[in-house]
Formats: sequence, C-alpha cells, structure tokens
Amino acid sequence: MNADARLNLYASPLTAKFARHINSAGKAVSDSALPHTTQELVKLRASQINGCGFCTDMHTKDAAHAGESPLRLHLVAVWREATVFTDAERAALELTEEGTRIADAAGGVSDEVWANAAKHFDEEQLAALVSLIALINAYNRLNVIVRQPAGDYQPGQFG
Repeated sequence: MNADARLNLYASPLTAKFARHINSAGKAVSDSALPHTTQELVKLRASQINGCGFCTDMHTKDAAHAGESPLRLHLVAVWREATVFTDAERAALELTEEGTRIADAAGGVSDEVWANAAKHFDEEQLAALVSLIALINAYNRLNVIVRQPAGDYQPGQFG
C-alpha cells in the first residue's frame, strides 16, 4: 500500500482555502446542542462506512481523547447488536447510516428512521445532526479520493 496521498491537500492553496470554509461549517456543528459524544459516534460510523481510514483514525483517537470508552469505540461498527449505546445514539447512528448510504436506498432516508431520530433530538439538534452527516461525508470523500494515509493523526492536530 502506498503511504503517500495522491495529492498533497496541505500544500495546495485551493484545498487550504476549501478546508478553512468546511472547517468553519464544522465549527457551527461542533458548537451546537448536539451532544459531543453523539457527534463523535456519527463521524466514526460514517467514516467506517465510507472506508475513510484517515477519518476513522482521527475520530477514534479524538473520541478516546475526549474520554470515550474503548469498548464503545470498538462496537460502533456493530451498534445494532451492541448494548452500550443509548436509544438517542442508536437513532443518530441509524440516521447516519441511511444518510451515508443514500445511493444504496431508493428512497434515501426512510420516514421511520427520521421519526425515530426526531423522538430523541429537537429541531436544532436534528439540523446539527443532518449537517454533521453531510459534512463528514464530504471529508470522507475528499480523503478517500486522494487516498490520504491513516495512522499518524494526533488528537487536536487540526484544532
């Protein structure tokens, strides 16, 4: 496996400008009332689905650094069978999966999944959740396209 990305995202003035804008959007979400733990679980699950090693590495380490348990981090990929997540977290993970796999489902996010999320989150939290799902999918695509290597991220490296 090649340890070098196809394109150096950090050296390009255009991608640096793009990153500043997308990171500003991310700050709006991170500062929202959506629980930080839920945010990390969502970022991790979408990154796993999309096969984004860089983001999976980053969000696993950031969540652990913020105090998330190793058990819960190991079980995110199999959250349906795991008993360690709250009903609200499960609803967020289910929305994340359907929102990430929209190309795989004829109807996109189902009404049932949306209604379940709406039982656990108010409108502002839902807005943050939807924005976060869209945002992490954008980050995942950027890193997957250029084959950004994973494993060297240090918590807080970009913030």
